[in-house]
Amino acid sequence: MTAAPLPEPGRSVQVRVPATSANLGPGFDTLGLALSVYDELVVTALPPGQLEVDVDGEGMGDVPRDGSNLVVRSIAYAFEAAGRRMPGLRLQAHNVIPHGRGMGSSGAAVVSGLLAAKGLLSGDVELGPETLLRLATELEGHPDNVAPALFGGLTIAWVDETGPQHKKLTVHRGVSPLVFVPESTMSTSVARSLQPLQVPREDAVFNVSRSALLIAALTQSPELLLAATEDKLHQSYRAQAMPDTDRLVQALRARGFAAVVSGAGPSVLVLADGPGRRLEAAALVSDAVDTPWESLMLAVDVKGGTVREYAEGST
Repeated sequence: MTAAPLPEPGRSVQVRVPATSANLGPGFDTLGLALSVYDELVVTALPPGQLEVDVDGEGMGDVPRDGSNLVVRSIAYAFEAAGRRMPGLRLQAHNVIPHGRGMGSSGAAVVSGLLAAKGLLSGDVELGPETLLRLATELEGHPDNVAPALFGGLTIAWVDETGPQHKKLTVHRGVSPLVFVPESTMSTSVARSLQPLQVPREDAVFNVSRSALLIAALTQSPELLLAATEDKLHQSYRAQAMPDTDRLVQALRARGFAAVVSGAGPSVLVLADGPGRRLEAAALVSDAVDTPWESLMLAVDVKGGTVREYAEGST
């Protein structure tokens, strides 16, 4: 039997993947939103055994530059799943998504690697949307961040007997996201460890109602966002590890803003019901909060991750 061909040395693909915010308050491990902050990378096939990793931007100096790099591991995972030999790689990454801040940086790295593999394998093995979501979930552990990173928009993610699934929804044009990013970081595993394994029945019912309402608020009725982003499953349990985050969320909500912990934190996501309200939230934080927060006024990304052939000098 003839061995499957390796990607031709010198073949390059360019990948672009958005940041994400998961949970959105009540939608724990289920809801995610793609945001207009992007990691970009160029991946070039080299002869087998060679590996070059160059990282600038977020994580420069901290992100591994060997085979333990999460993007490299994700590429290798996709090649193994496709039954193909891994080529050598040159990876040139420009990272913009903040690391350890609850904006989906690890999910973006996983999706970046899988899309790079998709591009390099194109014409030999086709990795479809369902396969990409399955591989991304296996690598990340849960689909709430990787689904919006792959597909864009607002996503509902769940897992059934056939594997991870998703539904993409269009966000109402009046919804204006704003993310407040602190200097501190938070480990997702630490944040998850603070939650109890069981919650009171009334808290579970509370979150079911708010999650259902949040879908309506984000797609049809942004004026309901404050009520729809109430949560009793995870944010209060994590507050002890992120006191500045908790104070900011409470201060914003007291003024009528739909503020929630972004993912595992410590960033704060505000889902404003219009550009004017978003400016009001930014001004409130600038004037009334001692801890420094970087304000990111963003759009909802509707495309998700993309991959295309890359030629030196192209844009």
